[in-house]
Amino acid sequence: MESSALLGKEWQTLQDNHERHEQNALLIKLACLALCIAGLATGLPLTWIAFTVLLCWMQEGIFKTYQSRLADRLLGVEALLSQPGTTQPAMQLHAEWTASRPGSDALIVGYIVSACRPTVAFPYLPILLMLGLGRWQAWL
Repeated sequence: MESSALLGKEWQTLQDNHERHEQNALLIKLACLALCIAGLATGLPLTWIAFTVLLCWMQEGIFKTYQSRLADRLLGVEALLSQPGTTQPAMQLHAEWTASRPGSDALIVGYIVSACRPTVAFPYLPILLMLGLGRWQAWL
């Protein structure tokens, strides 16, 4: 199969997975909201609800980090496809990532950075703020 055809196939697969990661991130957000409502309805301590929110938030940060790796490769494939007669090999997502893989500390920092993006932090930060206000009002 010609290199550009393989790159096109890779692009489509990566794009589908990129969109699936977006759907998974939305499902994590919805699950978090459902867990919060269930926790509040059952009288679960606010600390445990906040801990659950933090876990969901970090899990989405990890998903978004994976998604950004797919996006990086998607951009690379698009650049290769824009070059006429390219002979670059397709299907190099993991080879490229392994070649530039950061250490464990850098991976964890990457997860945290992903979690701090505004599109990820919403709705987790507002939920935590509301839980904090609820706890503060209970003390009054």
